[in-house]
Amino acid sequence: MATSISAKGTKRYLLRFALPTIISMLLMSTFGIIDGIFVSRLIDPIALSAVGIVFPFLSFAMAIGFMLGVGGNALIAKKIGEGLLEQARVNFTFVTLVAFLVSLVISAVGIISPDLILRILGADDFVYFMAYEYMMPLLYFLPTVVLGMVFQQFLITEGKAHISAIVAFIGGILSAGLNFLFIYILEMGLRGAALATSIGYTLPAIVGLINFTFMRKGNLYFVKPKFDLRVLGRVCINGASEMVTLLSTSITAVLMNNVLIRIQGPEAISAAGIMFAGMGILAALFSGYSSGIAPIISYNYGKGDIENLRLVFRNSMRLIGVISILCVVLGWLLTDTLISVYNVPVGSAIHDMAFLGFRLLAVCFVFMGFNVFTSMMFTALNNGLVSSLLSFFRTLVFFVVSFLLLTEFFGLTGAWLAIPVAELLGIAMTIFFIKRMKSVYKYA
Repeated sequence: MATSISAKGTKRYLLRFALPTIISMLLMSTFGIIDGIFVSRLIDPIALSAVGIVFPFLSFAMAIGFMLGVGGNALIAKKIGEGLLEQARVNFTFVTLVAFLVSLVISAVGIISPDLILRILGADDFVYFMAYEYMMPLLYFLPTVVLGMVFQQFLITEGKAHISAIVAFIGGILSAGLNFLFIYILEMGLRGAALATSIGYTLPAIVGLINFTFMRKGNLYFVKPKFDLRVLGRVCINGASEMVTLLSTSITAVLMNNVLIRIQGPEAISAAGIMFAGMGILAALFSGYSSGIAPIISYNYGKGDIENLRLVFRNSMRLIGVISILCVVLGWLLTDTLISVYNVPVGSAIHDMAFLGFRLLAVCFVFMGFNVFTSMMFTALNNGLVSSLLSFFRTLVFFVVSFLLLTEFFGLTGAWLAIPVAELLGIAMTIFFIKRMKSVYKYA
């Protein structure tokens, strides 16, 4: 049942509206974890290093899709709020087409130059062939992965976030079943794991294509696209912060892989993969809520409903505070559970590194939610510059400086502390821009 983006922004309404997106994000974040669990249990824990090596390239492609999806969503939801429905449909079709074409180019580059890419990603001679086996199937499915991300954002604007959640659930079940079939029954190894995840990611793209092609009673559906550089530029600026976040994730993952494999070997990359999988699940609560209510912010901003915009902001800050505390507690309580699902022996090098690392990493949730929400809020307000600055400094500048300095002085422990320190520095920028821009947007 669709939920309107124009209702009063009470806490109950915001949670109800965002819940399908939160569930969808949680389920989507399990795709890589399902891979990791089957790879660790049915192949070898050390094979997790291959998944960790390939992840930054996949994240890079997803960053493009997320930028176009979130940035386009902010612009188009604003136009819907202004009553410009035909423009919104033309822009939506154009953005979708651009996302598909760009993803095709990225996929082709990876297929043509796998050796160069894997060496940049940090693969040494031991990991290279495992990483190659895992990466190639993903490359062929990359355009559908990107399209699925774009469609998820626009389904939220349509009030159909529940469809994304259902599709994500089915995709997760499908991915798990195919992992068992391909790895255990057919003994396809890492190639099978990549195929299973790719097929799971393809499902949202198929459902989105069907919805926006044949369901023509809503606000958005495919029409004849119009090439418009100004629209594309605005979309890219709006979504730049989300792209920066994922691109930074790629860059920092490459940096970490190259440093960790040098100071501690492939075991450290496997441990990091377990830690960041757990972090991704809990962080999905923040990103799911923020993405879920972004169209509400864009709509009210476009409509000029300042009173409701303030209510949404105030209640969101309270809800984020509660979610932050929940994430820290869950992070500490579920550390052993997280590691155990990978069948990593207690007392092994991978187990000990992952246990300490995740306990340290969980501290970042105190600040992460406010940083993620504020960045997404400015995207929804069509201020891509401020949103990008927040994301760029928090996820790249602050992390890289913290990682290099802390690793130099504290070794592996310093590497695990880098993200909490970066989030702490990020909250200072978040507070500054919230205060600086409230007179412009009147959200507080």
